[in-house]
Amino acid sequence: MKAANSIQTHQPSTSVAIAYQVAMSQPESHLFEVTLEVTGWERDFLDLKLPVWTPGSYLVREYAKHVQDFSAATVEGMPLSWHKASKNHWKIETPSTSGVVVRYRVFAAELTVRTNHLDSTHGYFNGAALFFLIPGFDRIPIDVAIVVPQPDWQIATTLPEIAPHRFQAPDFDTLVDSPFEIGTHAKYEFESCGKPHEFVIWGRGNLETEKILADTDRIIQVEAGLFGGLPYDRYLFLLHLSAGGFGGLEHKDSCSLNYPRLGFRQPDKYNRFMQLVAHEFFHLWNVKRIRPKALETFDYEGENYTPSLWFCEGITSYYDTIIPYRAKIYDTKTFLKILSQDITRFLTTPGRRVQPLSESSWDAWIKLYRRDANSDNCQISYYLKGAMVAFLLELKIRNSSQNQASLDDVMRQMWQQFGKDEVGFTPTELKSVIESVAGEKLDDFFARYLHGTEELPFEEYLSYFGLKIKDDRAEQPPFLGLKVTTKNERAIVQFVEVNSPAQQLGIEPGDELLAIDGLRVGAEQLADRLKDYQTGDTIAISVFHQDELRTVSTPLAEPRPTRYKLVALEQPTPEQANNFEGWLGVSLSSMQQN
Repeated sequence: MKAANSIQTHQPSTSVAIAYQVAMSQPESHLFEVTLEVTGWERDFLDLKLPVWTPGSYLVREYAKHVQDFSAATVEGMPLSWHKASKNHWKIETPSTSGVVVRYRVFAAELTVRTNHLDSTHGYFNGAALFFLIPGFDRIPIDVAIVVPQPDWQIATTLPEIAPHRFQAPDFDTLVDSPFEIGTHAKYEFESCGKPHEFVIWGRGNLETEKILADTDRIIQVEAGLFGGLPYDRYLFLLHLSAGGFGGLEHKDSCSLNYPRLGFRQPDKYNRFMQLVAHEFFHLWNVKRIRPKALETFDYEGENYTPSLWFCEGITSYYDTIIPYRAKIYDTKTFLKILSQDITRFLTTPGRRVQPLSESSWDAWIKLYRRDANSDNCQISYYLKGAMVAFLLELKIRNSSQNQASLDDVMRQMWQQFGKDEVGFTPTELKSVIESVAGEKLDDFFARYLHGTEELPFEEYLSYFGLKIKDDRAEQPPFLGLKVTTKNERAIVQFVEVNSPAQQLGIEPGDELLAIDGLRVGAEQLADRLKDYQTGDTIAISVFHQDELRTVSTPLAEPRPTRYKLVALEQPTPEQANNFEGWLGVSLSSMQQN
């Protein structure tokens, strides 16, 4: 398949060759030892630029901060002068030489799917966080040789092995898109849809491998059925079992997953893992091949802005909920429970009224991954609201077509029109495809729910399918607007909701909550204590603010829901029941006892 091209597109006319060697002679030091050899070089300078981000994770992560012990020499060993031209740009003087050898080390102690990690048990790296881009030479093959510290260490990657422990990427984009796992991992091979797949697992945990492989096979079959086949020759799942991490990063022919090592026994946690698998696997179509024009070529040195991450991630988040359901990994009630949890997260985030969905996508680089104490008041995740908008589009399309069309048809059309040939789409083209499937203009829908902050019309759209939302308002105490957590045996204010009684009092995140009406209260007792009051009652709250004791009084507001649940209507019409069955394949009456 054609790779996404980085922003440097000049095809060099010289016979330059690029080869890396990655060693890890002392893995306990967390230092990868990297050697870059550039031969056939006939220029006065060699520019090396380390990416500042990696595709799929929209934050400038400053990978250059981990580079140390940089040196440059000719192939004969004569030192070459060099200097840093910017934070991620090394410039080497190369007069009268045809070859350059660069050596550097990279500190790798951050175990996430988008960084590097090296210890006594394994080495894992992402290309963007380890390898230099040579401007103008990003379209030529790049060799990577791995020197393992122990004979029993294995190498897992999707790059073809051209010699023992030596691999080759056709270009820099593919190198970035091909993570390496090196160590004593467990390896499980299986076939799905007639193609080879592999699960590589590092770390110990309580997972049942055979069950995961079987359920992954089901997910692959469902997603391949949606798009009409698999667009790769083989696929690799890299799974890191960690103490408490969570995440995934998509690649064209692989994905990296990080999950709590003991998070597989409880059904809810197991289902969450299978959602993660479904999400990252769905990305091999949506994002890696069906992608916005702004991401058709990558600028590895700065932000790549697009308003369409709501589609890339939000649509994928909706599908990671329904794909395991279609794969029969969980039942209808579980599917609706997971949807209810997402709706709860959305409707209890005040920032949904402040930040439009398209702006959330655009500002991913400065907001989503850089949360602070006010984030929930002023922003909304394009994953979360994107999934909610995808859900409404699904219901809208199915209702207007009597279940003859669905969001699946949007994805299939996007695949045929943009994904197969990897032609980036514009926001206008995306909207046009959705409108063609919906059979109507969606200017009003997009203006209100993508580019505006109006409340999503859950009640209207759910009613088409015999569903409604039930909340727990009646069970909640009067509203104060604080979230408090225990830290070092102290009740610390973590979040203060905008326009709440607590905010109007001047209480801030970081304050220590001490007492209500003169009686000590902790984080665990706050909700119960508030149940002793009625709406409109005035209470006195004592806090330490910047180590200064303050006691302030406020009337309590009306209770707010903290949980929302999808339930069936008591008396649905035949049309509503038919819609529900056409959507989920089971009768609505079976849900009415839920």
